[in-house]
Amino acid sequence: MWTWNPEINDVKWRRLLVAALAAMLLLGAIATYSLLANRHQSDGTRGAGDEPTAPPTPSAEAQTNVSLRASDAETFAQGVAEVLFDWDTQEMTTPTSTTELLVAVADPTGESSAGLVADIANYLPTEEIWPRLRKYETRQWIEVTSIEVPDQWAIALQQAGDELAPGTVALTVRGVRHRSGVWEGEGVTSEHDVAFTVFAVCAPTYPECHLLRLSRLDDPLE
Repeated sequence: MWTWNPEINDVKWRRLLVAALAAMLLLGAIATYSLLANRHQSDGTRGAGDEPTAPPTPSAEAQTNVSLRASDAETFAQGVAEVLFDWDTQEMTTPTSTTELLVAVADPTGESSAGLVADIANYLPTEEIWPRLRKYETRQWIEVTSIEVPDQWAIALQQAGDELAPGTVALTVRGVRHRSGVWEGEGVTSEHDVAFTVFAVCAPTYPECHLLRLSRLDDPLE
């Protein structure tokens, strides 16, 4: 593992994670992500979708406290997805509790923590937008449909050599993001397919998995 430097180490880490991606694809993904982020904030200020329908009920998993203590990488990625996407503005004062939960299971060395905090922020509403979402009784949760090790990860591992700790793994999570709320007195809901990659380190480095980084939303390793 390398010594953390806010500038140098982050560049090195990102290079390892996207080693399998061509430069043109990466630039295109960045442009796409910017559009999605703007759309995400726009949707958030309205609190839900555009078409009024009967709000669905979150799954049982979304209504319980998710445990992030897992030795199995796939189980850990499932927990990360649920913590990251499942929130209720009526029950949470700010979105910072989500960040705290995920940072609590970050790599104990702290080498990736600064980058991880920035990654998480890209998935959550800002504290300025949160009160407006609460006004519309906004909730969000995820229905995970698949968790797989991306093919590009094998290439990235080959290029990384011994730069990564044993047990470092990438898992691409795909699912459906659900949102519900109240708009002009009516219950509304929306659904949106999402995909992202969880980077974690598990055994043999640690007995339980720890979170390293997250890819950009809808820009996973394939």
